[in-house]
Amino acid sequence: MVKATAGKAAKPTITKKTTKAAAGAPSQLNQSSRKGKRAWRKNVDIQDVEAGMEEMRAEERVIGKTLQATKDQDLFQIDVTGDAQIRKSLPRFSTSQLSSIKILAERSAVPAVFSRPSSTTASKKRKPLVSNEKKTRLLRIAKRPRKGPFNSVIDPTEFGAGSAIIELSEAVKNSGTYDAWAPPPPQEEIKEGLETVQKKSVKVPALSRVRDTIDVPAIIQPHQGTSYNPPVESHQELLLQAHGIEERRIRDAEKLAEVKEKIEAAKRDVEENNPAVASGMKLHEDIVGNEDDGESVEGEGDLPSKRLPPRKTQAQRKKAARLLAEKRELAERAARKRMLAAIPSAKTLRRSNARLTSVREKALMEKRTAEVDKIKQHGLAGRKLGKHKVPERAVVVQLGEDLSESLRALKPEGNLFRDRFLSLQQRALVEPRVPVLPKKHRSKIVEYEKHAWKRFDRD
Repeated sequence: MVKATAGKAAKPTITKKTTKAAAGAPSQLNQSSRKGKRAWRKNVDIQDVEAGMEEMRAEERVIGKTLQATKDQDLFQIDVTGDAQIRKSLPRFSTSQLSSIKILAERSAVPAVFSRPSSTTASKKRKPLVSNEKKTRLLRIAKRPRKGPFNSVIDPTEFGAGSAIIELSEAVKNSGTYDAWAPPPPQEEIKEGLETVQKKSVKVPALSRVRDTIDVPAIIQPHQGTSYNPPVESHQELLLQAHGIEERRIRDAEKLAEVKEKIEAAKRDVEENNPAVASGMKLHEDIVGNEDDGESVEGEGDLPSKRLPPRKTQAQRKKAARLLAEKRELAERAARKRMLAAIPSAKTLRRSNARLTSVREKALMEKRTAEVDKIKQHGLAGRKLGKHKVPERAVVVQLGEDLSESLRALKPEGNLFRDRFLSLQQRALVEPRVPVLPKKHRSKIVEYEKHAWKRFDRD
């Protein structure tokens, strides 16, 4: 291709043509020789023609036909008066509709190509001359093998005896009529007639769940004192709250240390008193034996030997039985006397017992109500479920000198993942757990003493 400019000598400018067309079909345009019709037709440049055809195909996909075949009345419209209802017909802007949904909503006006024949082509198809029933009857008369499902041969002598599926089964006929989640039908009571055995309906127990009682939000609004520039009263209130929690923790730790110290002191006392005996065991002093003389010498702390009581005579046994019978009779008289004295005051005792019972029940009801209110407000914080205890929410507060008073110098406090996991535990959505750290596997070193080192001279 040669281009010329005015006032200057024309210089030939050669433009290289691509070896690939815009539509994607390969072309051979770089061949210099075009001798003959075949070479001319093969190496001709038809990229502009293909681009025009592709534009026409795109118009046909969107509109249904090309713009050249469309009339002017369908393309243009002169609006003189205007339409007040056009604003209602226009699609409204929707923030919920995604761009991907809008793209998928645009469909081509060209109908899709189906592999199955349409109804028009099916109607033109020639109908068979012999129906299926007539063909089956003729095969049965001629005693020819009849093909069933999966190319199986049906025995004509045992037609319908399991050799092939002739009709639909009952399960297929009743498919879609049974609902597994539908409530059971009500049982009909037979008032007249013979006795019948009816199946009892099982009543589902109504169990109260703790999760339904808890009314704790997933994300609790933070205290006003946790701000980077909080009011003085809120900051002091949060500091006192954190101080109380820390003081209670230190007090519990001191109590535990005291109990441990008492246990250790008791162990030391036992070890000091009996140094030769293991801790936790107390034994009496044994009798020290004299091995030389073969005689046993009693220690100072020996227990006295138990003497057997002398046998009673017959008169002593009768006297003891008579005294025992008199004691029993006196005890029965005293019990009867107490019972007769308590009969007039039975009403008073009943009233006092009912009063005590009502007070006890009222206190128990108040305790249960307070417990339910606490669970409703704070969840399961501080309660032990199974092995572990649900941890309470920690108070995050900064001291006065640590406050930044500006967002630029603010330092993050706490952990969002830990707070979220703690919220799930307190709302009874996740069971309480403790972090399990992986243990480092340590190989045990086994030492062997070689035989050469077992025999050596000692000085």
